[in-house]
Amino acid sequence: MKIVNFAEKNSELNRFVAEIRDIHIQQDRLRFRKNLERIGEVMSYEISKDLRYSEKQVTTPLGIARVNTADDKIVIGTILRAGIPYHQGFLNYFDRAENAFVSAYRKYKDKLNFEIFIEYIASPRIDGKVLILTDPMLATGGSMELSYRALLTKGEPEHIHIASVIASQKAIEYITTHFPEEKTTVWVGAIDPDLNEHSYIVPGLGDAGDLAYGEKE
Repeated sequence: MKIVNFAEKNSELNRFVAEIRDIHIQQDRLRFRKNLERIGEVMSYEISKDLRYSEKQVTTPLGIARVNTADDKIVIGTILRAGIPYHQGFLNYFDRAENAFVSAYRKYKDKLNFEIFIEYIASPRIDGKVLILTDPMLATGGSMELSYRALLTKGEPEHIHIASVIASQKAIEYITTHFPEEKTTVWVGAIDPDLNEHSYIVPGLGDAGDLAYGEKE
């Protein structure tokens, strides 16, 4: 399984990640959402390099131009709600992609223990397509796996790209053992070492959904 950690190389993506982590800058919800969108744009550009291409002919006002464009059919699947601005970044680049949405949430038994439930799914058929699964925070990997299993009711994708802004080391290890190794690629802005007792990533950035859209009751 290929794992791409953008933090291992210097790029402007690091600034966007730094800003969404910063306790002062992240109070600006508009900027927080915009940075999630910009991170999605950078990652989609990098993912596009892994697609299959063939030469096409384009008629210009002065003749015929030959250009290589992607042949893969893409489905962008996003976990609600923090994933919405992140999803938009991918859609800005893969503007012809089909889209899928999954509502996965934590149902707490007590302050420290919870189960993950899938409440809603809207998806096209994904047979033979490239599935890009996006979620800004990959804490345990459980929500991502359950969302993937839910989407499998719509078919079997040819390749899976998992894209996250910040992941825990535990989640990366979980993904490598719960997704098909031969056809999964993981793209992440940074990998953090720890989870706290509430399974939030440390140092992380807090609750991405609340920072993007306001606190929930």
